[in-house]
Amino acid sequence: MAEDWDNVGLLVGDDEAETKHVFLALDLTEQTLEEAREAGADMIITHHPMIFHGMKKINNHDFTGRRVLTLIRGGIQYYAMHTNYDILGMAELSADYLELTDREVLSVTADTEEGREGLGRVGMLPKPMTLRECGEFVRKAFGLSDVRFYGDPETVVQKAAVCTGSGKSLLDDVLRSGAQVYVTGDIDHHTGLDMAAQGLAVIDAGHYGTEYIFMDAMKKVLEVRFPELKVSCARVCRPYTLICGE
Repeated sequence: MAEDWDNVGLLVGDDEAETKHVFLALDLTEQTLEEAREAGADMIITHHPMIFHGMKKINNHDFTGRRVLTLIRGGIQYYAMHTNYDILGMAELSADYLELTDREVLSVTADTEEGREGLGRVGMLPKPMTLRECGEFVRKAFGLSDVRFYGDPETVVQKAAVCTGSGKSLLDDVLRSGAQVYVTGDIDHHTGLDMAAQGLAVIDAGHYGTEYIFMDAMKKVLEVRFPELKVSCARVCRPYTLICGE
């Protein structure tokens, strides 16, 4: 189910190696790698792939090479599940967080025997609310300290679309869906203004803010399927610092 441009699966390691302790993270950063090592994990699973493009060299001269070397030296297997999880996991998961009903796939990527699969969801919020109230609802639903929104704060919305991470590429799908508000991340200044001008309110809850939920969800799946496996998660910590004035 992964998109053609994506890089998922076992990216570093030996698929015959025994795994006893899985460490989950959104990204494989220096910090999360150190957390995994301190926890004694022998496998790391992330949502975002650390390796996206071909590597001609693996050495200590760049940050990706150093992480690969650390994984190999520590006998830690590294696996990534990105757009395949976006389609088969994150889409429904994010709709659950927003309590959407009458759901439909936002951007169809495949027709299967079970039905259509794809990125994002569109459906109805629990009740009509102003955009300002919806922003607060989204903030609390995802457990965030802040969100940004574009549009008239007093506009009443109920039909909502959601795509976690960077959802700007799905804006045409959102407009066709008839959604009144779009919840996603990584919305730039001009896109926010343009969507508001077309009557679509946008709530930017952040890339990290909409996708860190991967860790807890995957932990629950692994604990059910492999009860003898130890599973732990990276510390929830947004990768930026917000400075607010009075």
